[in-house]
This record gives sequence, C-alpha cells and structure tokens, in this order.
Amino acid sequence: MRLAEVFQQVVGSDQAVEFSAYDGSHAGPEGAGTRIEVRTPMALSYLASAPGELGLARAYVTGNLEIIGDVHGALAHLSELSLREVPWAQRVNLLAMLGRIRVNNRVEVPAQERRLHGMRHSKARDREAIAHHYDVSNKFYEWVLGPSMAYTCAVYPEPGAALEDAQFAKHDLIARKLGLEPGMRLLDVGCGWGGMVVHAAKHYGVRAVGVTLSRNQAEWAQKAIVEAGLSELAEVRFLDYRDVREEGFDAISSIGLTEHIGKAKLPAYFKSLYGKLKPGGRMLNHCITRPNNLQRARTGGFIDRYVFPDGELVGPGHIVSLMTDTGFEVRHEENIREHYALTLAAWSRNLDDHWDEAVEEVGEARARVWRLYLAASRLGFDRNNIQLHQVLGVKLDGTASGMPLRPDWA
Repeated sequence: MRLAEVFQQVVGSDQAVEFSAYDGSHAGPEGAGTRIEVRTPMALSYLASAPGELGLARAYVTGNLEIIGDVHGALAHLSELSLREVPWAQRVNLLAMLGRIRVNNRVEVPAQERRLHGMRHSKARDREAIAHHYDVSNKFYEWVLGPSMAYTCAVYPEPGAALEDAQFAKHDLIARKLGLEPGMRLLDVGCGWGGMVVHAAKHYGVRAVGVTLSRNQAEWAQKAIVEAGLSELAEVRFLDYRDVREEGFDAISSIGLTEHIGKAKLPAYFKSLYGKLKPGGRMLNHCITRPNNLQRARTGGFIDRYVFPDGELVGPGHIVSLMTDTGFEVRHEENIREHYALTLAAWSRNLDDHWDEAVEEVGEARARVWRLYLAASRLGFDRNNIQLHQVLGVKLDGTASGMPLRPDWA
C-alpha cells in the first residue's frame, strides 16, 4: 500500500477526491475536482501525533498538506477527519513501513497555535482570547467581511442577495425586534466594529453605546462613527461588558458575544444584562449554539487553538432556560443557521478574491487558518452540527410586556 492509499484509508472519503503524495503515489479518481496533496512526511506525522481535526489542521496550516480546489467541497467529501478509526498499532506499522519520521507527540506545534493561561474566562484571559482573534489586522477583516465590517451571521432576504444587503437586513431585523425608536438608549455588548451601533443611531435615532474587548475594533469603530457624523448619538468603548456602569437602557443587543462567555459564566452574563435594562426593555441574544443541550460546550481542538480560544457553545434550550430563570420573559426565538452558511460562503469568496493581499498582510499560515475555518464552519451549519439562534426577551414592567400581540418585525 502506497502513501496516497494510506492517507485515503486513514482520512476517508467518497469517490470524488483524488489523493496524491510526495512519493509519486495516487489514489482516487484522477482529474477529480478536488485533490488532496500530502506534500511532506510531516503531514502524516502531524496526523499521527494529534489524531482528528487538530492534526489535519496542523498539516494544512503549515503547508505540509494542500487542498486543491474548493476547500468546503473537499471537507464535505471527507467522511471522517480522524485517525481514530485506525488502531494505533496499525498506524505505527504503516508509518514505519513508509519510512515516516516521527509519530509521537513531540512534533513541533505551529506558531499560530494559541494556548491561554490563567483562570478560564477571567477578565484578563478573555482579553487575551479576544485579542488573539480580533486584533490581527483591520485591513484583513475589511477584505474578508466587506464594507459592513459585520462579523456575525447575516440575514438573507433571498439566497442570491448581496452580503452587504444581508448584513443590513440583519441589523434592521434586530432593531425592529428591539422596538427601537428615536431617543431610546441601546447597549450593544461585544459590538465588534460597531455595525449595530451605527445602524441604530443612523436609521433609528437611538443613542447607542457599544463595548468590545478588542482595541483594534474600538479604534476602527470610533473612526467610522466620526466619519458618519454620528458622534452625538453613537459611541464604542474598549471595555469589558462587565465594567459598563450605566443602567436603565431601553434595549440591549448581544450579537455574537455569548460564544465567548463560557457556559459557567452565562448565568452571571444574563443577570448583568437584565440589571442594565429598564422595566419594559428588551434584550436580543444572537449566538451560535449546539443543535441540542446534550453535547459538550467546549469547541474542538482546531477552533480552540487557532480561531476562538476558550469558545464554548451551548444548546438553544439552555439559552432560553437561562434567560427565563434570570427574569426575562422570552417572547420570540428563531434558528437562522442556513443564513450563516450563506454568510460564510460570502466571506470565503472575499478571502479568495483578496488572497494575495491577505497573505501579505497576515502571513500565509494565518490566511490558511481562515480558509480552513470558514469552510469547516460553513459545513457545520450545512449539516446542522451547529446553529444560529436569536432569542428575544423582555424585562417585564410589572406584568406588562409592552410587546405587540403579534410580531411586527416580519
């Protein structure tokens, strides 16, 4: 059995993927639209030292393994990104037979891999985690995200809508769910580059405050606010949401923050937001979730070490229960996971369109992390391994919700 055949056996695929290896071997249909190249012995060494998605990611990020063609399509064709199906003794024998170098855990870990220290989800460690992912390069994010600089799931009015239109629709849907009106006060926690803050101020006349743990985001957002002439209404602060002192907000939006909070910290998170709302105020929580409440919260090795350190995803029922137990009356909930698959496809196209610039800006390894991360995440939403839920709650004014009899944001 030659190397390409070994790799095909170990990784697994259907018949639409061609495998080639540095020893000149091939497996699978020649000329297939997707080809996986094992370029160096180190590729298999990475897989043997860290079976599963982490080993595959290390091989790809370092360029020891290459995917020719659509990365999303390639991942969709692979049946199981893991070596766990192959017994350890067989792995050792195969690698020894093929003259592999090292098959133990002392394989050099790529420099892009991040391991955090300190108490999980402490303020200091959360700042470090956010900086790892967001304080990279605003220019890089402009290329990937487009003019909206919205790094959360868009809402597509139809499948062929432009990304910018879909991001506008997302912000406007949230504004309408929150019942925003001129003169209201909005707090947007985990505000990113200020998209929701700017939208609320510009289109609804709301006094909006956003907070983020990314210094790069805060600086970019403040500049955008000034350029848009919204300084009297909008503000973005480099601040932990736990350190916001103001209360009495009419509405709170949390768009893509819950994933960073940590399951153990979620009760305190919802309690904090509840306390900042005035009676009758609404809160919209928009976040990635597991498809149920049975799976572990912590993410896999690739996402945790390369993309979102310390990220945790809970089930939608857990979110609804916590909001209810905190005191919110939950008034509406919806799953828009298909929209995130479309959003990720658009970001992937943007990255490919700016690939050379992205590599020059952040380096090839980080650009490859993003290419793999966007494709794998899209596949996760396609296959219902992860979901995106919006949950709307209200802090009752006595027993009055102030909500319409039927939703008026359709």
